[in-house]
Amino acid sequence: MKNKTKLKRLTVATIAGLQFALPALAADNSTTPDNSTNSNASQAAEIDALKKEVQELAQKINTLENQQPAAAPQSASYEELDQKVKILQRERENDKDDAAALAKTQPKISLGANGFSFGSADGNFNATLHGLIQLDSRTFLVGNKINNANDGFLLRRARPIFTGTVFHDFDFNFTPDFGGSTTSGSSVQIQDAYINYHYNPTWQVEVGKFKSPVGLEQLQADAYTSFNERSIVNDLVPNRDLGAELHGDLFGGALSYAAGIFDGVSDYNGTTVNQDSDDGKAFAGRLFAQPWKNSKIDALKGLGFGVGGSYEYDHNTTAGLTSGYKTDGQQTFFAYKTGAIADGNHWRISPQASYYYGPFGLLGEYVISDQHVALSSASKSYDIQNTAWEISAGWVLTGEDAGYNGVTPLHPFSLAGGGWGAWQVVARYADVDIDNNAFTDGLATATTAASEARAVSLGLNWYLNKNIRINTSFSHTSFTGGHGVGAVPAQPENVIFTRVQLAF
Repeated sequence: MKNKTKLKRLTVATIAGLQFALPALAADNSTTPDNSTNSNASQAAEIDALKKEVQELAQKINTLENQQPAAAPQSASYEELDQKVKILQRERENDKDDAAALAKTQPKISLGANGFSFGSADGNFNATLHGLIQLDSRTFLVGNKINNANDGFLLRRARPIFTGTVFHDFDFNFTPDFGGSTTSGSSVQIQDAYINYHYNPTWQVEVGKFKSPVGLEQLQADAYTSFNERSIVNDLVPNRDLGAELHGDLFGGALSYAAGIFDGVSDYNGTTVNQDSDDGKAFAGRLFAQPWKNSKIDALKGLGFGVGGSYEYDHNTTAGLTSGYKTDGQQTFFAYKTGAIADGNHWRISPQASYYYGPFGLLGEYVISDQHVALSSASKSYDIQNTAWEISAGWVLTGEDAGYNGVTPLHPFSLAGGGWGAWQVVARYADVDIDNNAFTDGLATATTAASEARAVSLGLNWYLNKNIRINTSFSHTSFTGGHGVGAVPAQPENVIFTRVQLAF
């Protein structure tokens, strides 16, 4: 464009000069004497040549003038295209805003290793379906078996776990169990059924059926226990109960507390109950501290310690006493005689501690269960104080972190990918000591009930991935007392366990 402008200017100047020069040449030609015919002819030829050049230049100017307007539509088309692009960009931004606004109103659905969940767009309503399936085997080795226990497979637990939140602050849990290990066969039981109001983490209110806040190992979720069965220490602590509880976490979880009022259940509450059998109520509570949980000292973050306990007054001719204390193989090694009743104060206390650091895990607790028992409502009651303690340890061979909530493999099992999951070795020692008063006045029979049980267990756990685990373990339990026919054998209980577990 710039070159055309320069050419036009030059051409115009040239034409102007020639137009000025031609008249002068013509005048000179008319006034100059005629020297010769050849000279006149030569000048005339030059004038004709100049005129021709003027005409050619004039044509070039016309061509340039005709070409210049043609560029205008091209420039206009660029502007129109740019405008269209800007319009499309605005429309795309509007579409994105509309999609984001629509997404905020749509339900949210997800499926993953933590279960199947769905909820409202605003987060006020959501629900998750979890599951726990445990297929076990028990193989009793040489020796008499208590209560004629059988080798075999059993569906230890089969639980659909339905949890969720309504109106943002109200959690719920409904967990039936279609498995079990009772000698009369499996029956459907309601394990958990509660509502929890969680305005903030520091204080929450829970009502319904859930675990009583006493034992450390008892409070550990069934999917995360180190062995197939919890230790015999749990014979002395309550399991699930009906009631209301205030609980929460303080200082970012460095201190946890729970305190509640419950119907009250016996030691080794192996079966669920949905109603109370007397007017008495139980008070239970627990404090557990993890002082360095939020610190930068890695070696102390996993250290926790606390105490749990309960108190109730029992005078019950139909309930209140344990149905029997169980071995690791779930065989009864101690039970009161028929006719024995709870008759007075019943309190428990359980100092407890745990420590997890890297692949190492350690858990220990001590339990006292003190209860007044009589053979009948008219007889004298006896203060029976049974005690128990345990210590268990584990080491994750593949280097993953151990924890109260299980192990998550860094390299899940996959033949194609070459991962082999996580492997953990575990060991445990537990002891239950029955008060001598339990054998006074015929409350329990010395020939059919042991006065002490000591259990040593070793196991290997294979975490294929976050959801599937395979266990195998061996437990050796020896006894003091008993040795009656069909009751506690003179020789120890030796049993091999296996388990295949699916938890999500």
